[in-house]
Amino acid sequence: MRAVFVFLLTIPLFAINITPKNYSGKIVFLKQEILNFNFGCCAFSEISDLVYDKKGSILYMVSDEGILYSFKAYFTPQSYSLKPLNAYILKNRKGKKLKGSKSDSEGLALSSSGRLYISFEGRHPKIAEFSKKGVKIKTLPLPKILKKAKVRSKNKGFEALAYHSRYGLLTALEFPKKGDKKRDQTIYSLSGNMWHLKMEPVKNSAIVEIEVMDDGNLLILERAYNGIFGKFEINLVKFYIQGCKSGTYCKKELLLKIDSAKGWQVENFEGLARVGKNRYLMVSDDNGSLFASTLLIYFKVKE
Repeated sequence: MRAVFVFLLTIPLFAINITPKNYSGKIVFLKQEILNFNFGCCAFSEISDLVYDKKGSILYMVSDEGILYSFKAYFTPQSYSLKPLNAYILKNRKGKKLKGSKSDSEGLALSSSGRLYISFEGRHPKIAEFSKKGVKIKTLPLPKILKKAKVRSKNKGFEALAYHSRYGLLTALEFPKKGDKKRDQTIYSLSGNMWHLKMEPVKNSAIVEIEVMDDGNLLILERAYNGIFGKFEINLVKFYIQGCKSGTYCKKELLLKIDSAKGWQVENFEGLARVGKNRYLMVSDDNGSLFASTLLIYFKVKE
């Protein structure tokens, strides 16, 4: 498949600071900026997740419009540089563009062998393997509990996806499946294991991303959105999956609370990627709005 040409225009990247004055905590903010790139095939917008291929120094991003972007990426302990490479519209095995709910790509993961996986929402959410050029290779079989799971709406499917060296692919529904309490969330492995957690005590708190940390535990991105005039809160939580038995509730630790009432600039953060020892990227979804931006936050978790 031919790569889509990328216009390497001198589009500025704008520095920003979402943190309140005199902030100090377990998260160290290293670099924050608004991304603005121009790809030939499509707009760079509505980014839902990202993953870093350390071997090739390639950063992949996926939008919930069914587009896979790639960048050459280099990281130092304090900063990073990005060079746009390609953008591919996601296609099925026959080479046809994914449409409708089949193109609602939300989660992105990379296995230790370099295989790329994307999760999708919809009434019957799916996880599939794709080539690095955005062509579907195969749909993955789901464990029985996920096959039978009834999502709360077509937009509450597999929002989060990560690859764990011990447990393989891990995923979570944005909101608990029908029949579960709203604060009782679950991390699922495709092999059938599951681990439970209590969400932060804020209305409509949802899991929008998970990432594997250096010690094998999980970094969970929780988002609570309650309308324009309601509570909007972002939380980063460490979830102690290591040593926690399948089917039980595991210990969790709140690392960061982004709350506008506390002086934070709250954005629609949806994606996480580990890019180095204790270092991560977090990206926001601009929802295709002229009044929102794609923010990329480079941060460190204190040991």
